[in-house]
Amino acid sequence: MDWLEEATQPVYDQLSRIGRSKLANMYRNCFRSTWDTTLQRSDGTVFLVTGDIPAMWLRDSSAQVYHYVPHAGKNREVLYAILGLLERQFQYICLDPYANAFNREANDRRNHLDDTSWTDEARPWIWERKYEVDSLCYPIRLACHFWKTAGNAAWCSAAFLRAAERILDVWETEQRHMERSPYYFRRDCRRPSDTLSNEGKGAPAAYTGMTWSGFRPSDDACQYGYLIPANFFAAKSLEQMEEMLTALAPESGLSARARALREEIQAGLRQHAVVERPDFGAVYAYEVDGLGHANFMDDANVPSLLSLPYLGCVPADDPVYQNTRRMLLSPANPYYFEGACAKGIGSPHTPPDYIWPISLCIQGLTAADEGEIRSLADMLENMDAGTLLMHEGVHKDDPFRFTRPWFAWANSIFSEFVEKAAGCLG
Repeated sequence: MDWLEEATQPVYDQLSRIGRSKLANMYRNCFRSTWDTTLQRSDGTVFLVTGDIPAMWLRDSSAQVYHYVPHAGKNREVLYAILGLLERQFQYICLDPYANAFNREANDRRNHLDDTSWTDEARPWIWERKYEVDSLCYPIRLACHFWKTAGNAAWCSAAFLRAAERILDVWETEQRHMERSPYYFRRDCRRPSDTLSNEGKGAPAAYTGMTWSGFRPSDDACQYGYLIPANFFAAKSLEQMEEMLTALAPESGLSARARALREEIQAGLRQHAVVERPDFGAVYAYEVDGLGHANFMDDANVPSLLSLPYLGCVPADDPVYQNTRRMLLSPANPYYFEGACAKGIGSPHTPPDYIWPISLCIQGLTAADEGEIRSLADMLENMDAGTLLMHEGVHKDDPFRFTRPWFAWANSIFSEFVEKAAGCLG
């Protein structure tokens, strides 16, 4: 029995005993997916492809291994794999903190030759340079979880300290994007969401204390530059960074910067994130610009408004979050779809009527009602198109119409959800 089978055995047996053998097999397959199919060791570090795209995203790679962290304390193979991934992530951030996805080697591969402010040194390593706040949050989240769960701080290297400083530099600069930022991004393409307006600088935005993002975690351009779920996530990541730096590297002098920046972002969220809606009361906007404009929606990708309790940003019973949740899981969210197969949140990144299993898993991981959790487990069990795996988006009326046959992040978060759901499926 390998460690993956041993790790999944308790939940697998529990589901099998209550007659959910298909769900048990889906859980085991999805739990294994990242380890068996995406992990590549190289130069003492670890490179993770996302699945059917040969690049490594800072976001996806962190989320792909998050469910392995509880097993790192008792399995050295897992321990060293996550340490190797963190080291590579920190190296990439030091190379270019504005990039979201990287190559395994400096091979100059990418889908598009974009017009952006990269350096000659960094460019051959970069698959894509769409600046997303969450790309810098995810490695911090993974390192903190690993430190607290596995009790290991070997990742706190010189590369980590340089990366932490680069993250602070970027987030501080992007508080005043229009005045101070060197970043721009232009792509010659048919999809407006693949490029930034205004000569690559994005829509105008005023100072709010929050930090600007060019793109959403879907890799689609922001309509307004202050992405609210990303700023909540950044504030949480700065809290984690401060805690780690205070305990592990007090001599670095970076913890005070992390605290001050977190307080500025939180003040901006208090002033700009909450808006009254006639049918729902006080809710969180998805994006704002500090000039009076707000966008009300949610996207399946994480960070999302729906995911805020999952990421530790707000309590699940926060009244504003609960109002927002009702709005997001209704036709008031333009990317909420209902059909014969499923109902839930999709994304402008995929066609209309396609629901993302990631969003259904997040809905379940943030749900308190057991009936809702059971319903989501049933939906997900019937959305695999016979593959026993998850996909990116699935048509609301037909599970055999899906995008991305191999998507490791979706598989990993599905296994997280099933571990929570197993206790209420009997």
